[in-house]
Amino acid sequence: MADAPTQFTRRTLLQAAFATAMLPGTVRAQADTDPASQEPNGMKISLTFNGMTMTASLYDNPSARDFASMLPLDLTIEDFGGNEKIVHLPRKLTEDGAGPFSNEQPGDLCYFRPWGNLALFYGDYRWDGLIRLGRFDDGFDPLLVRGKFPVRIERI
Repeated sequence: MADAPTQFTRRTLLQAAFATAMLPGTVRAQADTDPASQEPNGMKISLTFNGMTMTASLYDNPSARDFASMLPLDLTIEDFGGNEKIVHLPRKLTEDGAGPFSNEQPGDLCYFRPWGNLALFYGDYRWDGLIRLGRFDDGFDPLLVRGKFPVRIERI
């Protein structure tokens, strides 16, 4: 039995050319929306409590964008674990921003997936279940004041 010659129709060739032309843009778009992005997206927020204000730059990931969409918020900030303050959010965030990171450091603004709260770190930490949302811009001294306070979180 002889092999049948392969025939390409004009439609098949056009589809192949279109798919080839679109591939670089698709790959570039996926790279630009890395769920675990640790790069700032240009959005800044402020947290005001106990007469002090802190600013943070949010990262370009789906979880950080979901958090920003909830703002402004009036909640409560409180001590937890001797290395962080936490803020309970009114709802859970998307977890599409989840991804590994191993360069944890004080000044990180994270989302703790199991409980659905913000974790604002002023001490060393290493914990599974975190999504990094951003970093504090000018240090984290206000987090060192012990206590439970009303907090206002908003875009700036």
